[in-house]
Amino acid sequence: MDIDQMSVLERRRIEAMVLGPVVRTFAQEIGEQRAREIARKAIVEIAQQQGRALAQRMGANDLETFARSKEPWTRNGALEIQVLEQNRRRYSFNVTRCRYAEMYKELGMPELGSILSCGRDWALSQGFSPRIKLRGTQTIMEGAPFCDFRYTLDEEPAPDAGPSQGKAS
Repeated sequence: MDIDQMSVLERRRIEAMVLGPVVRTFAQEIGEQRAREIARKAIVEIAQQQGRALAQRMGANDLETFARSKEPWTRNGALEIQVLEQNRRRYSFNVTRCRYAEMYKELGMPELGSILSCGRDWALSQGFSPRIKLRGTQTIMEGAPFCDFRYTLDEEPAPDAGPSQGKAS
């Protein structure tokens, strides 16, 4: 199967089945906090690279293009979303069902879902365009009833873009 035809949920399942035991083994050796910090750092770097590659494939890096690129993440009902606002400057939605969270729980590693999946959200958008900012305050993965994604587009590129959100969502 071509990886581009595979849903992101299927890819995350395969990754979790390998990375979950690796992170847990590192946690036993170097401590849980340090192992998670290292995993988080690696995942963020990968997501930023994937964001840059996605922008290149899409041929643009504006917010409207970013919103159109989200189909692989929602494919086969992986995410059920309620779009609140979508225009050139804002893309706001709530995730009302997250099969990623369900999958990590089913695999017996719900504590790793926020690192292996949610932790990519901000980094992917920053890789796609440093002008795209994500703010989120809660996730289903962390026990909330829904995830809140609030993307905005800065008109001017930031000289050194950093996190502009409450959580990594």
